[in-house]
Amino acid sequence: MAAPMTLLLIVAVTIRAVLYRSGVADLVSERVEVVSPLTAWKRVVEGLALLDLGVSPYSGDVFHETPLIIYLFHFLVDYAEITFMLADVITAVALYMAVKDYNKQVFRKQKYALEADRYPLDCLELIRSPGEMYYIPLKVAMCYLLNPFTVLSCVAKSTCGLNNAVIALFILSTVKGNMLLSAIFLSLATYQSIYPLTLSAAALLYLIFWWFVAQYAFMYLGSLLVLVGLSFFLLGFWDYLPSVYGFILSVPDLTPNIGLFWDFFAEMFEHFRLFFLCVFQINVFFYTLPLSIKLKEHPVFLIFMQLAVISIFKSYPTVGDISLYLAFLPVWSHLHRFLRNIFLVSCVLLACSALFPVLWHLWIYAGSANSNFYYAITLLFNVAQILLVSDYFYAFLRREHHLSYGLYLKRKDGSEATLVLK
Repeated sequence: MAAPMTLLLIVAVTIRAVLYRSGVADLVSERVEVVSPLTAWKRVVEGLALLDLGVSPYSGDVFHETPLIIYLFHFLVDYAEITFMLADVITAVALYMAVKDYNKQVFRKQKYALEADRYPLDCLELIRSPGEMYYIPLKVAMCYLLNPFTVLSCVAKSTCGLNNAVIALFILSTVKGNMLLSAIFLSLATYQSIYPLTLSAAALLYLIFWWFVAQYAFMYLGSLLVLVGLSFFLLGFWDYLPSVYGFILSVPDLTPNIGLFWDFFAEMFEHFRLFFLCVFQINVFFYTLPLSIKLKEHPVFLIFMQLAVISIFKSYPTVGDISLYLAFLPVWSHLHRFLRNIFLVSCVLLACSALFPVLWHLWIYAGSANSNFYYAITLLFNVAQILLVSDYFYAFLRREHHLSYGLYLKRKDGSEATLVLK
């Protein structure tokens, strides 16, 4: 597997290097689907310019990244392209290793269940074979590295790629069972954008350390305090807290993007704003508890679900956020027989991806459309994501039900039964 993975990395890096040297990079860096006010490279460059002049990069309303990011590129600004390509490589390798270990654990549990005769005889066709699972880690890495969303995000030098790398390392540490590294990378991901805090439930479920919640919380909060303290040490003031985290939560910049916030709050009366802001923001965190209860025995699938929820409901999403959870789809390839709307949803996602630049041009340049056109396609894109995730959730639960009660369900009178998910 090392040779195909190496070839994949070479191809992915070559594609990015070629695009960096073309005119595509400047074009993509302006696309609102690819960069946001939080992750745009131009804002990082402006923040660096202010820092070099001895002015706080947070004194205006331009730079909203974390202090560690600006100091990272203070030293690596001349190697920015290599840094972003390296971040994608790290993400792909981390996902590859995490999925490889996860598949070994799944196969081991499946083997023990078969030996204990826990599966009904009529559902043996649902059992996953080693040959079927062998190429899944490579497919995951391929889905991430060669996904157009990932490529565009890297070419635009969106800092979303760095966030994805940190989350991928968190997933790898969790799957490996390393509680310390898991807490450190989770704190770094939370430090970057707040929302990955919801992944802590999946980490605790996977590590099976509910009785060590206090220990994990101590390591997580300790790492987070170190990062916050280091930021203060580098800057010498706390201005970055409202400029970064206040900006994420209060959503003052209503620049169009692929999220749900911008047009809704552009039309919102000011005295209703706080209420609806709380309603919108709580969406990301609201689903954590019910999903954790329902998927308590399947924390990796819970991570997939939470990543999807974050990418849909966060305040400033980009296509780079979507590419991370889409990379996990090959892991659930055994669910395809239970998916109901996969063809329709795939077509809608592809159509929306193609229509984003078209409707933007009609609105901004041609003047023959307005913001409602662009927001409509944004809503459709997010509805399609919700349907995709819901379909996989249904398929996952249905397969687990069949593994417990049999594939061909019968009523008490012997007639065929229909499974209804409530």
